[in-house]
Amino acid sequence: MSTISENTDPSEVRAAARPAAAFPPPNRVTFNRLELNRILNLYGRMVADGEWRDYAIDFLKDRAVFSVFRRSTEVPLYRIEKDPRLARKQGMYSVISATGLILRRGHELDRVLLVIDRKLAVV
Repeated sequence: MSTISENTDPSEVRAAARPAAAFPPPNRVTFNRLELNRILNLYGRMVADGEWRDYAIDFLKDRAVFSVFRRSTEVPLYRIEKDPRLARKQGMYSVISATGLILRRGHELDRVLLVIDRKLAVV
């Protein structure tokens, strides 16, 4: 027999049975809305040009990573990283190539993304 009375809400009983849900998730570094908007605008233009096809976003404890792929089965072409620990040193934003080479690092995301944001040139 059940110990639930007719006046008890079943969702309250299920919530009480899950004590782990009461703990908040650990702090993670994330991209804010403006940063993500800038990155996704660049991503959309590169997809329209046929250069990029897939992406992944990782929010870790120490940094946030936006990875860009030509094909989803390959290693990322570029990784756009935000590492707040480097904010007072070299800058918290960096663009890293597939080989691990840091292409550009800086304090402003727009300036860092210029290394991969190629504009159309009139010849």
